Amino acid sequence: MTAGGLQTRPLWQGRTLAVLGIVLCAFSLRSAVASLSPVVDLIGRDFPLSPAIIGLIGTAPPVCFALFGLLTPLFERRLGLERVAVIALSAVTLGLIARGVAVNAVTLVIATALVFAGVGMANILMPPLVKKYFADRMGLMMTVYTTVMAFSTFLPPLVAVPIAETAGWRTSLSMWAVFALAGTIPWIVMLVRERIGAPQDTTAADPDPAPEQEERIREGRDVSLEDAVAAATGPIVVAPSNGRIFARMPRIPLAWALAAVFATSSTMAYASFAWLPTILVQYEGVSAQAAGPLLSLFAFIGLPASLVVPLLVVRFRATTPLYIIGALGGLVGALGLILWNRPEIAWLWVSLFGLVGLLFPLALVLISIRARESETAVALSGFVQSLGYTVAAVFPVLLGVLHTATGGWQVPLWVLAIMLVLSIPAGVIVGRPRTVEADWERRHGRRW
Repeated sequence: MTAGGLQTRPLWQGRTLAVLGIVLCAFSLRSAVASLSPVVDLIGRDFPLSPAIIGLIGTAPPVCFALFGLLTPLFERRLGLERVAVIALSAVTLGLIARGVAVNAVTLVIATALVFAGVGMANILMPPLVKKYFADRMGLMMTVYTTVMAFSTFLPPLVAVPIAETAGWRTSLSMWAVFALAGTIPWIVMLVRERIGAPQDTTAADPDPAPEQEERIREGRDVSLEDAVAAATGPIVVAPSNGRIFARMPRIPLAWALAAVFATSSTMAYASFAWLPTILVQYEGVSAQAAGPLLSLFAFIGLPASLVVPLLVVRFRATTPLYIIGALGGLVGALGLILWNRPEIAWLWVSLFGLVGLLFPLALVLISIRARESETAVALSGFVQSLGYTVAAVFPVLLGVLHTATGGWQVPLWVLAIMLVLSIPAGVIVGRPRTVEADWERRHGRRW
């Protein structure tokens, strides 16, 4: 059997270590993000955590993703994918352990920064690792890896508080280091094999199917669910390969609209992971035991979205309807939290607000299909993600400052609601079936 000119073989055949390495790494990417905020109140019993500190912790993921999105390609060129994967997962392991033994707010922030430095590097490495070891099964492996990421997003909030109440918050935070540490082992074994000249756990050097797959995706024909998920997860690399193309992006309205979509998606996600449990406890009257599962419910919405949204966008061009559903669902959820703050119906508002989870896979697949050339897609990805993560980095701190200034959570929630409303025009713009190259040519009257 062939795929894009490649001879395919079973996923595990001859590359078990690569499967394990990628799955364990993917699990560690999101569990590190989602495991802290549910136990913030319990940590606060041992040492004070101001809203500014919690906001700073919530800002760490997008800041590290933007920074290490630029640095990781440089590390990879010097050290290779597998070595950088070991470094990234080791940083996550050490950071998670350090977070569990933190003695004050400063050490907690430093440990969290170390965790997300590793996550930021690993986030960049996943697509090229999949491409290297699973060129014949890219769509399938991307589906596996994104599903694992979605699972590891909603699992930690579900168990964080029960484990913290049983074994302490330090155990609840540091236990996730086991998965990151386990994730280093397959890559270390593969590096040792390479050093001693043992057979490599990889695919044969066959022609790269990516260009053909990209062409099918951009033309909207012969696209499977696997291909669509691969498109949605592929443009993670932030560093642009062509400075001239990257310099054109600020002059293209479509690029700005995509950046607004990505910024809205990222802001809703990281603001929620930083503050949603606290809002539910302090403003909605939910118990700490229930706040964690409700954050898990919010994250769970992203699991089916990551599988279905790319296919709906690529095959059925449902971009604008999906964006409006995500934005308006999030808006209704935010308004419900503001105006009808009763603990017995908090699950309804969280579920509706969780529809913003549609926007992340939507933004990623649009980065791929709104560019004609792969080099343009890389530059577009760099522009969109750099701006998006910069905006997302501001909001967790901003919401904490607003909470301190107003003494409540109404104003921070209104800010999120207003952002969703303001983003709708950008969602309409990105729904138009054109590329950034065509946008440039139409505005400037010359070929790309």
